[in-house]
Amino acid sequence: MSQATSSDVVLYEKRDRIALITLNRPERLNAWTGEMGHWYWTHLDAAKNDPDVRAIVVTGAGRGFCAGADMDMLQGIGAGRRDDTPVRNEHQTYTLSVPKLVVAAINGACAGLGMVQATMADVRFAASSAKFTSAFSRRGLIAEHGLGWVLPKLVGPSRALDLLLSARVILAEEAREMGLVNQVTAPDALLDTVFEYVNDIVDNVSPTSIAVMKRQVWEGVQTDLATSNALADKAMAASLKAPDFKEGVASFLEKRKPQFAPISE
Repeated sequence: MSQATSSDVVLYEKRDRIALITLNRPERLNAWTGEMGHWYWTHLDAAKNDPDVRAIVVTGAGRGFCAGADMDMLQGIGAGRRDDTPVRNEHQTYTLSVPKLVVAAINGACAGLGMVQATMADVRFAASSAKFTSAFSRRGLIAEHGLGWVLPKLVGPSRALDLLLSARVILAEEAREMGLVNQVTAPDALLDTVFEYVNDIVDNVSPTSIAVMKRQVWEGVQTDLATSNALADKAMAASLKAPDFKEGVASFLEKRKPQFAPISE
């Protein structure tokens, strides 16, 4: 394991070919601040731009994943106070544009902006002790930061409206049953389970395939079927001529792990 550049509020480290990004305000259940956002996007880009990194895992320190926006920050906004500290402020949907696998390891409280962040990951694993709530309606707010767009695509419109309108708290097993999370694990097994899953993908899947498939999925939900098919046919024709295809077939026939190159779009 090698330690990369880190801040106090968001930690970044590389474990072989996997980047681990940890929200690190455990005393506040990793409640989101402008500074945290700045470092989160900075580290996400560090992983995105590092050819040695094939996948990204996002988790929280302590008992929470992310309990939403920091209440002190929200009170300041409600009172009309502004923080003019220059920080990077990407939209939460920026995560969808990262051409690498992003997995959320949800270790505890996942609320509001934290739930938004989790839904922007490609795959979600949750500890059995994790709790989820959209929270916004109980603060007089709306489905912020793209949650109203992505949540119905994960759980369906009716369930999305239930979660958004009621802002009720759901536990990890219900989240799995409705499709909000992919797998539930014992709390002390969460990261090991996530890394086992991610390592298998890192070892056996083409990074270029991941990048193209992510684009296909998220562009696909915004286009009609004919356009989606045309784009897929074009991408397939290109993939059949790419080195990764030859390596994928050769490694299968030779019964060995493939040696895929970094993203080569």
